[in-house]
Amino acid sequence: MAKIGNIDLGKFPLLLAPMEDVSDPPFRAVCKEGGADLMYTEFISSEGLIRHAVKSKQKLDIFEYERPVGIQLFGGDIGNMAESARIATQVNPDLIDINYGCPVKAVACRGAGAALLQDIPKMVRMTEEVVKATHLPVTVKTRLGWDEKTKNILEVAERLQDIGIQALTVHGRTRVQMYKGEADWRLIGLIKENPRMHIPVFGNGDIDSPEKAMEYKNRYGVDGLMIGRAAIGYPWIFREIKHFLATGEKLPPPGLSERISAARKHLNFSIRWKGPKLGVFEMRRHYASYFKNFPDFKPFRTKLVEAPTAEQVHHFLDEVENTYSLAEV
Repeated sequence: MAKIGNIDLGKFPLLLAPMEDVSDPPFRAVCKEGGADLMYTEFISSEGLIRHAVKSKQKLDIFEYERPVGIQLFGGDIGNMAESARIATQVNPDLIDINYGCPVKAVACRGAGAALLQDIPKMVRMTEEVVKATHLPVTVKTRLGWDEKTKNILEVAERLQDIGIQALTVHGRTRVQMYKGEADWRLIGLIKENPRMHIPVFGNGDIDSPEKAMEYKNRYGVDGLMIGRAAIGYPWIFREIKHFLATGEKLPPPGLSERISAARKHLNFSIRWKGPKLGVFEMRRHYASYFKNFPDFKPFRTKLVEAPTAEQVHHFLDEVENTYSLAEV
């Protein structure tokens, strides 16, 4: 049974990864319905929170139906990270997560995200100050190391546990790898084998099918899995993995009507959160994923992306349903 503080996540939880410009409340809503056990906000800049930047403050929005939900913070200044944890605590999430894994230059070049993998003492001090700044459980998401020569995650895991984090998620790549190549889970498995480790350890990277989830669960002994890109446009990945782990049988993929229903719900959540104009605009990045592998879908994607109002989007979704309901997809 995986527990983070007093949060009981069940026997083998599936976590939704925090993804910039993806893991907003509307996306989290459809993933929660799909079976995600724990979700995180998009990562939030500690400097942005302290300066009361509108975009950073808006990312603090969480809703009761999402729980348990964590707020993920990133930054390069220890004092600012501690202060941002105090600010985030005020909106009453279930936990605070620190991002030590984001590899993108805009983050790492500011000494944040995966950049901390080059300065483990600073990472430990920063984590300790965040733990002190909040009464909530603090968790960490990170990578194996900065590059092939510095895969120091075994040491990092122990040191972060020792100063009070209550769960650790590890992405099986180095910062230099970005998202290329295959994730290497061997070191994640070694963290779990370490008799000194007693907090939950979650694995992340390349989990895109129920079969792979089963294989990695059994091979590496992790306490749960974090799923990111495989959930974009496919929130059913969570229920499919859970069913396969429980029964050894694969659920049939969602049919046309279920895909359209999810896209409509996602759009409606987006409008409720961002308003009619921005809600329609921000939903545009998701349509291609919901209807991935549909033959000759490009004209419909163009219509959906160019539709200026929710009414027109729903009209074009009706067209999609009518067109493909008689076809094999």
